Amino acid sequence: MSAAPVRIGTRGSALALAQAGMVRDALAAKWPAHDFVLEILKTQGDAWSARPGDPGPPPDKGFFTREFEEALRAGTIDLAVHSLKDLPTEETPGLVLAAIPRRADARDVLVLRAGLSHADLPPDATVATGSSRRASQLRALRPDLRTVPIRGNIDTRLRKLRENPGWAATVLAAAGLERLRPDVSGLAVVPLDYSLMLPAPGQGALALQLREDDRDNRFRAAALDHVPTRAAVTAERAFLQGLGGGCRTPVGAHAAPEGDGLTLRGIAWIGDDPAPRSGAVSGPLESAAALGAALAEEILG
Repeated sequence: MSAAPVRIGTRGSALALAQAGMVRDALAAKWPAHDFVLEILKTQGDAWSARPGDPGPPPDKGFFTREFEEALRAGTIDLAVHSLKDLPTEETPGLVLAAIPRRADARDVLVLRAGLSHADLPPDATVATGSSRRASQLRALRPDLRTVPIRGNIDTRLRKLRENPGWAATVLAAAGLERLRPDVSGLAVVPLDYSLMLPAPGQGALALQLREDDRDNRFRAAALDHVPTRAAVTAERAFLQGLGGGCRTPVGAHAAPEGDGLTLRGIAWIGDDPAPRSGAVSGPLESAAALGAALAEEILG
């Protein structure tokens, strides 16, 4: 009698399906005797994303993940694939992050009308972004820039950029472009160095969440865990947690593993202070969480 298939929960967007498909294929390569199938779930976040107009930022950090956690507890799915930056920093009782695979490019990219670069955007240029983190860092670099809100998947944002001649650019995650490879003809894609813009904590990383008591699938998923990536995102998420940050707080962070060590850089806008606070700390990989907490304390101090 063959074993029951392992059900992998995913959202139905093209990017989510691509990410879950990568995980499914990696698990199937490691465990060829087992079947791994995708189960599409709808979330509050999907309904929010489909609303016309600008509804503002998501109400909380678990907006795109809550239904997956409920499905895991109910046994409807066996494993959930998340974009790590969408997951709350607090642990969920009864569930674990069994694996964090090797991270994709964590940088943001500026997508511009052809012939432009971030260095020669015209004065008072308009950049479309729905992220307060990106908007705040853009204005810190170029106080003259204007930002306007934009929502939708990658293809929708690229279409809106093409359709709005008054917009000079938009900002997207490099990992999303890497995984989906959308049509960027007629546009210029310029990666933003970490010295120019720090990404969202966990950006570019995936997380495999399972029931704590599901030993078999935890063992299988653990084969995809990448220790340097786990250390890096642990530091970034500890920094975010230490600041008490969420969807409404502009916070950027990036941890760079080098050998057995880690350097974490962070930036945040605290309270009503218009100027950002930033800093950096270094230490061993095994102290990742402590490094994040220490940088948060330094910035809050």
